[in-house]
Amino acid sequence: MPISKDVILGNNVGIPQPALVNLYGCTIGDDTRIGSFVEIQKNATIGARCKISSHSFLCEGVDVEDEVFIGHGVMFTNDLHPHATNERGELQTDDDWEVIRTRVCARASIGSGAVILPGITIGAGAQVGAGAVVTRDVPENSIVVGNPASVLRFK
Repeated sequence: MPISKDVILGNNVGIPQPALVNLYGCTIGDDTRIGSFVEIQKNATIGARCKISSHSFLCEGVDVEDEVFIGHGVMFTNDLHPHATNERGELQTDDDWEVIRTRVCARASIGSGAVILPGITIGAGAQVGAGAVVTRDVPENSIVVGNPASVLRFK
């Protein structure tokens, strides 16, 4: 079940190794390419003409606009205070927490190994350096690097 039946795939989506991805409940736009060992969860959307490189994780609540590049091993998160169990000590269910949405605007690029915290907006045309930990919004057409990521310069 690497690509579940509830996935909405646009025209000409390229997934060279469909047995090596895990896609469920998500929407993928036209002409997007998805590498091996990528997971895209339910209620995530990927725009048209994007490239999602291998070993990346796009969790529920991530919205990626058109023409975005996501490098290898990029990790998105969707919960500021994650817990395995609820206050009663039972494993959490969807009712026990709220997804915090993240937005990656058109033509942004995210370098390999970056970590994106929840609730972030990465502006149009922005570039996130490899290994950066993004803890706050990234201005459009900026280049951010480091941990926590900060603006290096504008394009």
